[in-house]
Parts: sequence; C-alpha cells; structure tokens
Amino acid sequence: MGMFSDSLERAAAAVFTRPIPKTAQARMKYLVQQTKSTWAAARLLGISQRTVERYVKGQLKKPRAELAERLAGEVRRRWQPRVRVRAQKQAATSGGIVIETRARFGFTAAAGSTDDGRIRRITQHLPATYAAQLLTAQAIGASEQQLQDIAAEGIQETYFKDHGRRAQGLAVDFTDVDYVELDLK
Repeated sequence: MGMFSDSLERAAAAVFTRPIPKTAQARMKYLVQQTKSTWAAARLLGISQRTVERYVKGQLKKPRAELAERLAGEVRRRWQPRVRVRAQKQAATSGGIVIETRARFGFTAAAGSTDDGRIRRITQHLPATYAAQLLTAQAIGASEQQLQDIAAEGIQETYFKDHGRRAQGLAVDFTDVDYVELDLK
C-alpha cells in the first residue's frame, strides 16, 4: 500500500472502540474465525495450515517480524467492520476529513504570480464531498496517484481558493509528499 492508503487505514483504525487482540494466538484465532478456516487464514498469510493450527493452540507464540506484521495488518483490516463503516459514512456525509501534510505545492495561475513550488505544511479540513471521494476511491482500489489527485483538489479548493472566494483560475500541483495524515471527522 501507499502513503494515502495507509493513512486512510490508520484513520479508520482510530475510531475503533476496542483494541485489536494483542497476542499472536488471539490474533490468529480471530483471523481463523473471520476467514472460516485455518486453510483460508494460512493462504492469506502465506504460511502452512499446520503453522496456523500451532498458533491457534498456543504451541507457537512469537511469529517472525514479517509474519507478525502481516497478521496484525489482516486482523486490523477485519476488526470492527460496523464501527469502521459508521465512521466512514459520517465522514462522507457530514463530518469530512482532516488532512495534515507536508509536500511541495506549486501553482499554475495568472501572469505576474510565481509558480515556483515550495514545501509547505498544511493542516486543512476537507468537506464531506472530498471525504466521500477519497473513501470511495480507496474502496474501489484506486491508485495512490488518484488518491493524491483527489486530496490535491480538496486542498486547492478549500485552502488556496477558500471555497471559490479567491484565486480564480488557480491550479495547484501537489508533489513530493513527505508525509500525509488523515483523520475522519
């Protein structure tokens, strides 16, 4: 996954009402329960079915770092789906999304203005329409560039154009993203 996808996943995980299971055994049991079989969980994680069974029984306790990361990611992806959907629906219909980023912003504008890009740190609330676009694009498997373009349009309209009150004809280039954090509201 990329920077925007990961940030959307973290934003969704931030609304959980209970923490995900801590131990490898509890995580593996949960994953087996969600996938309905040890075989499906094994295929998902890229390990043998017998290894999954050993984790479920508690015979194995400490997974390799790579496996621990994959296991945590798969559990997090499936954890509290109704809570996640409710928060995403609220963000897409009324609350919006807050984006905090440090990136290079350049401009295409009328003559007499500078179009040289510079690094800026921006924290901006994006309206529900942009939250809906981001969440929908992520759900259908949009690329990182597509997610970045949606975020760039949102920042352009809300931060630089002030919802159409200034800078008519301004086009913002959003490049060299250092980091991005998203928060569902």
